[in-house]
Parts: sequence; structure tokens; C-alpha cells
Amino acid sequence: MDAKTKPRNLPADQRRTVTVEAVIELTAEQNPGDITTAAIAQRMNLTQGALFRHFPNKDAIWQAVMEWVAERLLQRVDRAIQAAESPLLALEAVFMTHIEFVIAHPGVPRLLFGELQRAEDTAAKRMARTLLGAYRERLSGLIDAGKAGGEVAPDIDTAAAVVAFIGSIQGLVMQSLLSGQVKQTRADAPGAFAIYRRGIGSVK
Repeated sequence: MDAKTKPRNLPADQRRTVTVEAVIELTAEQNPGDITTAAIAQRMNLTQGALFRHFPNKDAIWQAVMEWVAERLLQRVDRAIQAAESPLLALEAVFMTHIEFVIAHPGVPRLLFGELQRAEDTAAKRMARTLLGAYRERLSGLIDAGKAGGEVAPDIDTAAAVVAFIGSIQGLVMQSLLSGQVKQTRADAPGAFAIYRRGIGSVK
């Protein structure tokens, strides 16, 4: 969303979506914990009063943001799975899809990490846990299907393989955040997945 956009006359649902997109943009530029409702309103060229006509408080905004992230990431993951010809190819497609999502929305990892580290049990934190749970279920299903089809070693611990998959992505993302070179993950991801694939692959 361009900073010059003035969504004053948008329908309520569309206004909420524009607000969420403004927050996603801001998370790419600064620590999500430092983003204020004043900054969000300024990005949208609105007053805080106008912003709060659609969200009762900041926590409600963050919940909507997490719902946006969960819906879009899982949609992309599901499309990647459906288009793949085998469980192992689906795992690779999910890996690369996740990396591309992070490149498109570089503030999202900081947002997720920040919410999961919060001491209080907010709606946004619960949504983040729900997202991770749904993501793990998809990975577990693919790994078990890979075992059944002979692509994944039958003695592989499914839960551990899921942790290793997510950990590989998190490692790439953390390195990109530290270096400030988010797009570098696109070049590094194939090699990282190749190592993961060899680790769980069935020996033939």
C-alpha cells in the first residue's frame, strides 16, 4: 500500500485489510514491538480515531495481522502441496514456498518470533501457535506419506523431521535478518533443502 493512499471511504472489511497490509509493511522496516497505532494511522493517512473505528485496540489489530499471515501462508503451502507429484517433492515445494513468502514479507518472521516470545497469552499469540500447529500437521502428513511411498526412510522420527524442516527455514531466515540480505535466502534455500532431503531420504 502506497503511503499516499487515503482509504477513508473504503468499506469496513477493506479498511481492515488495508490496515493489516500497512502493519505488514511496517514490520519490514522496524521492530514489530515498536510499532504504535499512531505509526499505523500515519502510514494510512488516517487519524487514530478513524483506525479505532474498525479495531477496538492494538491487540485486535495484531490478531487480524496474524490471521492474515496464517491464511496466506497456508494457502500458498496447500497450493504447493497439491501441485507436487510426490510427498518429497511436496516437501521441497513447501520449503521454497515458505522462503518466497518471507522474501515477499520480510517483517513476518520478526512478527511471529515476537508474538511467540510474549509472556501474556494474547489472541495474536494463540493465532501464531495455531498457524504453527497447522503447518506441522501438513509436514507430518507429507513425511508419513513419504515413508509409505518409500521416499522417506521408514525409521525416521516424523516429529523430529518436522522440527528439522522448520529449523532449517528458521536458520536461513535468521541469517538473512542478521545480514540484511533477505533475498539471499532464495539462493541458499536449495542447498539447505538438499541436505535435509539426504537426511530423511530412503536409501535405495
